[in-house]
Amino acid sequence: MMIIMNIDATKQQIAAVVTRIEANGFKAHLSQGEERTVIGVVGNNPLNTREQFTHLPGIDRIVPISRPYKIASRELIPQNTVFPLDGVQIGGDEVMIIAGPCAVESRSQLIETAYAVKEAGAQALRGGAYKPRSSPYAFQGLGEEGLEILAEARQLTRLPVITEVMAPEMVPLVARYADVLQIGARNMQNFALLHAVGECMHPVLLKRGNAATLEELLMAAEYILSHGNRRVILCERGIRTFETSTRNTTDINAIPVLKALTHLPVILDPSHSTGRWELVTPIARAAVAAGADGLIVEVHMDPENALSDGEQSLKPERFAELVRQVRSIAQAIGRC
Repeated sequence: MMIIMNIDATKQQIAAVVTRIEANGFKAHLSQGEERTVIGVVGNNPLNTREQFTHLPGIDRIVPISRPYKIASRELIPQNTVFPLDGVQIGGDEVMIIAGPCAVESRSQLIETAYAVKEAGAQALRGGAYKPRSSPYAFQGLGEEGLEILAEARQLTRLPVITEVMAPEMVPLVARYADVLQIGARNMQNFALLHAVGECMHPVLLKRGNAATLEELLMAAEYILSHGNRRVILCERGIRTFETSTRNTTDINAIPVLKALTHLPVILDPSHSTGRWELVTPIARAAVAAGADGLIVEVHMDPENALSDGEQSLKPERFAELVRQVRSIAQAIGRC
């Protein structure tokens, strides 16, 4: 539920409400508006103790939150969540473009790609050091060596690094090297991992599972948010349907729906959602037109010989053209 304070509520009155919330075993989430303070009461069945707050001084009214996810809901936080990542405001007016190879294969491969995507206009570098693959015989990543290469690429290019973490015990290691921790689609409901990245307080990029509803995605985000980690980015990356002509089915609907339901930034992965390089740019254009806050795109210097997902990776010159096109669309809809 939400406790909406009076316009003239004092700091002492607000503190008293927070103390009462915590004394009942709930968590208090403060949202300071221009005129009012709204306090979200987060926990199991807070409405059962609603009467304990009704007569506290400074309270205007108490409103239930209808969604099962609370902190992620626009009902609790109506304004967009915006946070900086090395000078780029994620969730703001600028459309953030993240790019790089699916997997870190070697130092020369990643460094060359990092320079290429930066020159083309990317603001962050992606690359997998650990790769959860469908086949146990497929390339699984370089592990910590890959993380070290990513850190070197960041030092050389000044691009913040986004890479996947696969298990709770890996979070401290990956967080030493990465600026953003990615939760892959296969791990969207790995609840122990969600708790761990929530406690870590690093920014998190949470990908939608390929059979997950939007509510399930938001509930997964709620696990992270419940630990006080507010820097969460949601990523639509295609869902599994009966259609077999593409790797997944891009759910463009998810972008405006999520933007209506949550204050969190929403980006789209046109590489995984299509699985075909020639479809990546058209779907990227559609995502920005639909209101996405960013894109995460796979780029490889030599896709034909990539160790992972070469068929959906753009060459640098094609990626540069994608950037030019989506920037034009962003400007046309009042973004940049």
